[in-house]
Amino acid sequence: MMVDSRTAPPELARFQAGFPGVKIELGKFREATFRRAAQLMVSPGIGLQEPVIVDALNHGVPVTGDIDQFSKLAKAPIVAVTGSNGKSTVVSLVAEICEAAGVTFGLGGNLDGVRSRPALDLLEGDIPALYILELSSFQLETTAILGAEVAVILNLSEDHMDRYSGLRTYLEAKQRIFIGARKVVVNRDSPYSRPPTQVDAEIIDFGLGEPGPRGFGVLQQDGAEYLVLGRQLLARVDKLKVFGQHNVANVLAAMAIGKALGLAPELMAAAALQFRGLPDRCQWVAEIDGIEFYNDSKGTNVGATVAAVEGLGRKLEGKIVLIAGGVGKGANFQPLVRPITQFVRGVILVGEAAPQINEVLAAHKKISFADSMEDAVAQAKAAANPGDAVLLSPACASFDMFRDFHHRGQVFTETVRVLQ
Repeated sequence: MMVDSRTAPPELARFQAGFPGVKIELGKFREATFRRAAQLMVSPGIGLQEPVIVDALNHGVPVTGDIDQFSKLAKAPIVAVTGSNGKSTVVSLVAEICEAAGVTFGLGGNLDGVRSRPALDLLEGDIPALYILELSSFQLETTAILGAEVAVILNLSEDHMDRYSGLRTYLEAKQRIFIGARKVVVNRDSPYSRPPTQVDAEIIDFGLGEPGPRGFGVLQQDGAEYLVLGRQLLARVDKLKVFGQHNVANVLAAMAIGKALGLAPELMAAAALQFRGLPDRCQWVAEIDGIEFYNDSKGTNVGATVAAVEGLGRKLEGKIVLIAGGVGKGANFQPLVRPITQFVRGVILVGEAAPQINEVLAAHKKISFADSMEDAVAQAKAAANPGDAVLLSPACASFDMFRDFHHRGQVFTETVRVLQ
């Protein structure tokens, strides 16, 4: 049986054609339906705090999810990556490293992209050498024992605080990625990256400082910064095609995962030097009248926007004009103050969270408001000087004004290109 709280969910006709014998119940969830179930397979978009699910659990109905089922059916090792930021970049680079090494893989999970597929769809067809999965906290909530070959929490910052009671419960959901893991990759710079208890697993670490003999990090030599494994020089940081300390950390994380898979450091370094990053993640759009425009629409939480502002701000000779706002998801916007004070000339706010962000930033920077992306881009261009950059990095979700973050980035990009 399929149940959906919407009266007209997308793809309904396709589902009915593909599964004509399956009963469908639409509209408001019914307690009796959930209690009668032999098992609930819950979509990641539905929280386990939903009253009918709580009631079903209290009546002994077991709950599962897509990743829980995937882990039971997969016949190849799983690389599992979660965190608040950088997940898509890291799994995409791991995929490129594997491709360079001739290792077959299935790429998917929570990842949005042309090469990615929903996890359960990866089980169709030939079995690859491994599966590379980006996993959200929502997917991990219903995962009992993942049993990943390699598992990592890249970092943690406030996100989805409209679903979780606080950072602790958000972290607890993420930490389920370590259950049954054979190898664990740890970010030395994040206190949230380690498993909560002692694990019987090999640990490989990475971080932006100088590493130990078996870790990945950054080393200064002859006036340049290098990515290193122990003391082995792998690649010059300034030769990477992605910029910002957060992306240096993402590259190191991907290399640490590659080492856990037994891949050669030299091969990983070569792939990293060719990696151009992903759309909607500090993606250069255009230069107009000496002003550069960058699309970081995937900056859907405060931590992502802090990283984008710092990364771009250190690269520029001028300042940033920031476009931010959207659905705040209960976030604390206070961490934006320091990087915005240092690197930003002015802020253009859009969307539902504009008043809350203004309360935090108004004492520190010039703020203006826009009622559309077109208006925001026009105001940002007018506020910027030659040598500056206009950065869309909203620190918020997109669904108050757009279909998703990709649509938001598309509208920004198209608006900028009209100005050329």
